[in-house]
Amino acid sequence: MFAKLAGAALACLMTFASATASEGGGLQSAGVSLNDVASMQRGAKLFFNYCSGCHSLQYLRYSRIAEDLKLDPKDVEKSFVFTGAKIGDQAKNHMPHAGGTQWFGKAPPDLTLEARSKGPDWIYTYLKSFYLDPSRPLGWNNTLFANASMPNPLWELQGIQVLKPASGEGAHGGHEGGAALDLHTPGSQTPEQFDQTARDITAFLQYAAEPAALQRESMGVWVLLYLALFTFIAYLLKHEFWKDVH
Repeated sequence: MFAKLAGAALACLMTFASATASEGGGLQSAGVSLNDVASMQRGAKLFFNYCSGCHSLQYLRYSRIAEDLKLDPKDVEKSFVFTGAKIGDQAKNHMPHAGGTQWFGKAPPDLTLEARSKGPDWIYTYLKSFYLDPSRPLGWNNTLFANASMPNPLWELQGIQVLKPASGEGAHGGHEGGAALDLHTPGSQTPEQFDQTARDITAFLQYAAEPAALQRESMGVWVLLYLALFTFIAYLLKHEFWKDVH
């Protein structure tokens, strides 16, 4: 029985490793925090200005974003809503499914739960890993997610990267051995500024994946204090009840 369980666990680990390798591996640490409200505010603005044309957040409402991120609802309507939606509506885009499939080969996915599915480090690395690839239909590729049918929405900020194989061999198709990226044409931001941009979008998507985490984390300290107090009182009661026995 133990051998079977060990074999099953090993198989799961090998499957996970294979899946990670197929998406490039080598994730960079995003280092985002739900306590950094300013970062999530910037990330929300970036998402709705650069990403929401194709991607939606259908499980999240504009009003919830305004409340959680301490934003003025009027500013949210003005800066985030480009579809004629109301403040209480879900953050959906208006790209037709058939059109998305025709233009990109597959309709762009909803990103509400992306951070829970892939993790913030994956999102952060993905946003930084686009490079110019004339062999692709849209002219772009990604070292983390090879042959993704998506252009680089942030290229004006980041600039244009090209693939620079360390081995000196051609490496179309993504993440072949030792390939690195070289900034061929600078964007409007420095590399350090773009790192922060990618980090801000990642922080916002991490929030979007589980808005309740903001309240849960803030309540966690009080829960721990309550448990500590309860434990102390329980110890005193136990000591009082058993004092005559001992």
